[in-house]
Amino acid sequence: MEPDDRLIAKKEEWARTGRGLTGGTEKNERPRLPPGQRLNKGFPVLDLGILPEVDTDDWKLSISGAVENPFVWNWEEYLALAADQVTTDFHCVTTWSIFDAHWEGLFFKRLMEQVSPTPEARFVYFTSYDGYSTNLPLSVCADDDVLLAHRWNGQPLSKEHGGPVRMVVPKRYAWKSAKWIKEIVFMENDRLGFWEVRGYSNTADPWTEDRYAR
Repeated sequence: MEPDDRLIAKKEEWARTGRGLTGGTEKNERPRLPPGQRLNKGFPVLDLGILPEVDTDDWKLSISGAVENPFVWNWEEYLALAADQVTTDFHCVTTWSIFDAHWEGLFFKRLMEQVSPTPEARFVYFTSYDGYSTNLPLSVCADDDVLLAHRWNGQPLSKEHGGPVRMVVPKRYAWKSAKWIKEIVFMENDRLGFWEVRGYSNTADPWTEDRYAR
């Protein structure tokens, strides 16, 4: 399957025209609903037009790069550690937000304990089973509410929402929360991901309306 070129072109146009930007709030203000967002009751589905078929029997997660203990997890090895839970809000760059999403999975900081990033590791690069990619500073990934999730609101994470396992990075716009996670690489230098090279912000902070590259 190939990505939906029309969807990608539309979102690149949003980046060029600044769709959704309102001027924002002062940086020292932090309302629960970030500027330019609207509260949504449902959980919209957004992707590249590809829904990869990833059975739990075939799912693997590779962790490599600037770490002391690289490894590849299968489903059972992931589940043996995935006992963490968190309730968070979730904000999409397309201007919708949901409140009080309950996630179950593995906190990223506990994954870090398993792999032991080297002192040189400062960034993390994520790739997915649909060919998607995104990037984050290691300091953001180490936040207390960032996790690899396999359940949402008490149910297994559906294929449409990134199951069997996706990233959840609540304090960044949702394109940083890669679905269908396949590989995590710890890096000394930053590397832009799929939307970041197409005009979207590298930092993606909802409260400063950091939607697009400037």
